Amino acid sequence: MSDDSAAAPDPVATIRSRAYVKLLVFAAIFGLAVSFAAWGFLELVHQIQVGVFQHLPGDLGYHHGTPNWFYLVVLAIAGLLVAAAILLLPGRGGHVPADGLQPGVTEPSALPGVILAALATLGGGVVLGPEAPLLALGGGLGLFVVRRARGGAPQSAQMVVAATGSFACMSMIFNSPLIAAIILIEATGLGGPTLPVILLPGLIGAATGSLISIGMGSWTGLNTSAYSLGAVSLPHLARPDVAEFGWTIALAIAIAVVGFTIMRCAKTLQPVLEWRRWLTLPAGGLAIAGLAIAFSSSTDKGTGQVLFSGQDALGSLVSGAGSWSIKALVLLLVFKGLAWIVSLAGFRGGPTFPALFLGAAAGVLASHLPGFAPTAAVAVGMSAGLATILKLPLSAMVIGVLLTSSSGAGAAPLIVVGAVVAYVTRIALDGLKPPIGPAREAPAEPERPKPAAAEPGIAVRT
Repeated sequence: MSDDSAAAPDPVATIRSRAYVKLLVFAAIFGLAVSFAAWGFLELVHQIQVGVFQHLPGDLGYHHGTPNWFYLVVLAIAGLLVAAAILLLPGRGGHVPADGLQPGVTEPSALPGVILAALATLGGGVVLGPEAPLLALGGGLGLFVVRRARGGAPQSAQMVVAATGSFACMSMIFNSPLIAAIILIEATGLGGPTLPVILLPGLIGAATGSLISIGMGSWTGLNTSAYSLGAVSLPHLARPDVAEFGWTIALAIAIAVVGFTIMRCAKTLQPVLEWRRWLTLPAGGLAIAGLAIAFSSSTDKGTGQVLFSGQDALGSLVSGAGSWSIKALVLLLVFKGLAWIVSLAGFRGGPTFPALFLGAAAGVLASHLPGFAPTAAVAVGMSAGLATILKLPLSAMVIGVLLTSSSGAGAAPLIVVGAVVAYVTRIALDGLKPPIGPAREAPAEPERPKPAAAEPGIAVRT
């Protein structure tokens, strides 16, 4: 046996050790604490949205409808606040959504900038979700706590605690420890003999996150369903037929092409919005508000269908599919898709929920095709949208199955096929040609200190 093999840590021995048992106990306690922090963040975002878009117009005297200029002002201010977080605080505001979902560990010093950018983005109605800021919050708090408790804690221990925080935060938004675990395992590429070492405390953290998500409504009287993702209401589907499999493949390919185009356009626009952010991000906010106003003026639907991540509106979109005309659905896909491009390119947040919402909207539209049941179309649309944007096919399948669980198991085979076809199509499109448009260098920004090297398979972000 080589010296390297002899020196390699034994995961089984690690799990049997007394120190690891203590780590599991700590994971439960820390998971509870970080879940409260995640709940506080989500509740604050919700209250900002309610205060700004529901209460403030009435307080200003507009009791019969919000004027269009109001949205322009709010989104421009959101752009200014995000620019301030990126330019003035450490960490550049956190995760860049045009890069997709890339879980990693955020340095504690970057958390103020991440939180400010996220609150401005999400509270201001920009088309992004909370999952990326929550990942940063959980990981950053994990590093802070373990470093304060044990200043000389080894890198592996820091990564395990940070992962536990991320698991706990993700389970809050998805209302499921299973979804949180699968997304993080697939996104980070964790595997091999080290997987159980990180997974077990992570699952404990995710379980406490779900406990907090379930219990907060009864403990505080606040409605956590406003930001926790739950199953959508769809008609029962006993079994798919041959026609639905055919439509599934076609819809998944179409969604993959559109999703690929959106992400490429966002990457092309990104350098533009990075130039003089004090000007370009407020301009981006004005563009998002203008698209929402244009949609509302062209349909009988409100601006809120274009603004926000779509997380809150997903259930009403699916359950009220009969109230949507084909024209309104097409315009929704166009206007929200364009607003999403601007959001991905310059603001801060996650891409998951807009992908889910637009995939569901594409499914509602596709349900007008002959022989394509609404339940099947919506289920395929959501899973294909997630697989395309996140490039995490297993996560897309699990989320799709859980979101449609109330309609029976008939849609599950279609969800699997749709996610696989969309993922393979996206990978094929990625390899066709370089990003759209000429390569452009972003303006130089202050260098960030490099973190210590992480364990294999675990990314570190600052």
